[in-house]
Amino acid sequence: MPFIPHTEEDIRAMLASIGADTIDNLFDEIPPALKSCSLKRVPPGLSEMEISRLMLERAEVDGRYLNFIGAGAYEHHIPAAVWQITTRGEFYSSYTPYQAEASQGTLQLLYEYQTMMASLTGMDVSNASMYDGASALAEAALMAVRSHKSSRHILMPSTIHPVYRSVVRTIVRNQGIDVVEIPYCRESGQTLIETLDEFCKEEFAALVIPQPNFFGILEQVDALTDWAHSRNGLAIGVVNPMAMAVLTPPGEWGSKGADIAVGEGQPLGIPLSSGGPYFGFMACKQALVRQMPGRIIGRTTDQNGESGFVLTLQAREQHIRRSKATSNICTNQGLMVTAATIYMALTGPEGLRRIAAQSHANILALLEKLETLKGVKRIFRGSLFHEAIVSLPVPAADVLRALKDQGILGGLNLEEYYPELGSAILLCATETKTPGDLENYAEGLSQVLDSFII
Repeated sequence: MPFIPHTEEDIRAMLASIGADTIDNLFDEIPPALKSCSLKRVPPGLSEMEISRLMLERAEVDGRYLNFIGAGAYEHHIPAAVWQITTRGEFYSSYTPYQAEASQGTLQLLYEYQTMMASLTGMDVSNASMYDGASALAEAALMAVRSHKSSRHILMPSTIHPVYRSVVRTIVRNQGIDVVEIPYCRESGQTLIETLDEFCKEEFAALVIPQPNFFGILEQVDALTDWAHSRNGLAIGVVNPMAMAVLTPPGEWGSKGADIAVGEGQPLGIPLSSGGPYFGFMACKQALVRQMPGRIIGRTTDQNGESGFVLTLQAREQHIRRSKATSNICTNQGLMVTAATIYMALTGPEGLRRIAAQSHANILALLEKLETLKGVKRIFRGSLFHEAIVSLPVPAADVLRALKDQGILGGLNLEEYYPELGSAILLCATETKTPGDLENYAEGLSQVLDSFII
């Protein structure tokens, strides 16, 4: 056991004190069949220089692609200062801030994060993050059922991210909660009010409302929120935090505002990183705060009148309430939240608005170019943020493969998730795309389509 930071003499002294001859004898109650001897699939260790060379070689193989894929993970510019500060020791190694007197820096940062997220979503209170956007939505569904008390039905539009829908079903299916999927309008790509009426023959706990939805389309959030409230259900908003810089936040939807807002925090300064780690966010109205899972940081004063920060409403946590806990969450994506807080602080409200506005302008410019190509057509004509779906005259998988050969990641093939759309791709353009990038995509797609038609 070479990882034990003790000398051989230290180890002998400790074993003698315990009454064991060897470390193996110390653990002799473990059956031999359960012991893992050598890790056969783990290669030998490498030096720092060898690791650096290996990673460079892999990076060269991977290449650097012009990325137009969105679908829940977005390529935004991240100022160098964000992760330079985040990886400082005082942030990088911080973990659980249970001991308030020794964790004021961490607690203050989380408090600032909560303040920013509550402001961005228009809600009363935010927690100190969730694991990711999908599990945050699942926790919101559980939260809605606990709050509603009389119904265990959740209305879920099929315009919610397919992975999110799958995660929600996986988490709630063993708790007697029924997830009812609502179809979308094939013309607008939205969830229509008139479609909902046939699905509420029974009382429901909540209606999930995406903004924008998975198709990139903006939903009629005001009407949907008021419809849910008129039928004694909660409204759960699933939002892109970057879009909230320019769109009406969930807390202002309809006449009363949504009750819970969740989403994926990755756009706020988190690299794509091959899919993670990311973090989820959750905010809600004050009336629901005691049902909110995860941590909440409060601001207070000590006996000397000095300002300080503490974990609050701790009766929610499983280490106290056990089986009656509102959540299994007793940690979070703390480092990601640190980066997001620094990103929002550096960027500021106006900066977020500029990023969102430029992303919106870029997708419109890209669509204008693509729709001049023969056989390329935008499927849904509703208002959008920075994503859109286009249909292609040839199989999407073949087109995307050919674009990748040109160094372009052209979008997400929707065949697996929405086969009824035919040969269609979901594409995204953020503020990182220049006019030249948009032109390269359009020219590349044109060449690919010409090659298939010939």
